Amino acid sequence: MSLQADFYFDYGSPTSYLAWVQLPGIVERTGVTIHYKPILLGGVLKAAGNASPMDVPAKRNWMARDMASFARRYGVPFRLNPLFPINTLPLMRGAIHAQREGFLVPYSDAMFRAMWVDARDMSNPAVIAEVLAGAGIDAARLMAGAQEPGIKEALKAETEAAVQRGLFGAPVLFVGDEMFFGQDRLPYAEEQLRSLGRSAP
Repeated sequence: MSLQADFYFDYGSPTSYLAWVQLPGIVERTGVTIHYKPILLGGVLKAAGNASPMDVPAKRNWMARDMASFARRYGVPFRLNPLFPINTLPLMRGAIHAQREGFLVPYSDAMFRAMWVDARDMSNPAVIAEVLAGAGIDAARLMAGAQEPGIKEALKAETEAAVQRGLFGAPVLFVGDEMFFGQDRLPYAEEQLRSLGRSAP
């Protein structure tokens, strides 16, 4: 049996970044195939009647320390973007375009790094273009593709499907019908994948 998992994310979520950097190791250790699901987190939160924990001052302060601690544990750079929250609609549309064109992973690497390592202003089209060029991605082509009606509708549909599946935030990794919410739940998802791998015929 081939192990499959669905990963829902938004570049505007710092915990999505911390989940993203764990995925290569999980893939290497379990052989799982990850299906990437770019969504608009703001749409999920609104539909679920939820709000970002970063909107609660006391929790924001705690999360900033907690995320920095996890980044040290994972051995990855992390910087809380002082411009948070940033409207990621253009970036997530870009993710759908990149996915269709076959370069979602390098695009996502660039977006997450710009947002949560370099703390760039990713609401600025000029900055987005600069980040894309630095990653070797044709900025003009991607930014034009992200504006295509089909791309816009695809992101909307993916977000609505995520809500129907039970999402109320991000990141989320689904293993079958089991939802693992939050970057700190990925070790449990990996345990589930290992268990499924052992039980496979």
